[in-house]
Amino acid sequence: MPAWVGARYRAWMAKLSPALAAELVAKARAVRQHAYVAASGFRVGAAVLGGSGAVHVGCNVENASYGLTLCAERAAVCAAIAAGERELRAVAVVTGLRHPARPCGACRQVLAEFAPAHGDLAVLLAGTGKQVARTTLARLLPDRFTFADVHKGRG
Repeated sequence: MPAWVGARYRAWMAKLSPALAAELVAKARAVRQHAYVAASGFRVGAAVLGGSGAVHVGCNVENASYGLTLCAERAAVCAAIAAGERELRAVAVVTGLRHPARPCGACRQVLAEFAPAHGDLAVLLAGTGKQVARTTLARLLPDRFTFADVHKGRG
């Protein structure tokens, strides 16, 4: 974990209870069934834990114009923002693969925008097996770029 992650947040990450982690994975697994995957057949579900403690879900939505496809992680973030969240604490991503898959680069960047300013985002990854991999956004996207970086350049 990077040095900028404070002790308080590291303690919170350690307290992401097994029950809460299981709830996030279960909700991501459930919403995965609603994915619109007309082209690939590859269903993905995601659940994000907002700063308020509420859980918001999303699934991937494909489009005939492939570039307009929306990943599950970004759909869940949009649902959270629409519900009034401005900070996310954790994300669970579930795919139909046997082993857990990681979010794409675009999703990592969107998650970074709403990760705690002085902390990190817990990332739970699951597939069809029982294994749930646990990592952090800082490990998946080191040296993240956010609007804080943009605002530093103004002036």
